[in-house]
Formats: sequence, structure tokens, C-alpha cells
Amino acid sequence: MDDLNAMLEPGQIVRHPNCEDWGEGQVQSNINGKLTVMFAQVGKVVIDSRRVALLPVFN
Repeated sequence: MDDLNAMLEPGQIVRHPNCEDWGEGQVQSNINGKLTVMFAQVGKVVIDSRRVALLPVFN
């Protein structure tokens, strides 16, 4: 499967599509299909881009 989050860069704000209660998160890094995101409610989480497509937040 392809990297579903290839366009995301550090600093961008995202939401996890299956975990609304996590709140918004800020992308910390995007390396080889692994995203590190700091979420407001749960802290730092590593996401596998082959499994989850994060939702960019545009304010």
C-alpha cells in the first residue's frame, strides 16, 4: 500500500480519522512512512502511513 500521508510536513495540523477524542495534532516528522504527531489529548504518537490517512486541518 502507498504512503497515505506523503504530503504532510512537520508543523502541519492534523486529525486522526478514527480517534476524534485525540483532538488536533501537530506533525513532528514524516520519515519513510512513519509520522510522529503530537496530539493535544494523548501526546506523541507514531502513525504508520500505510494504515491510516490523517486528515489535514485547514484554519
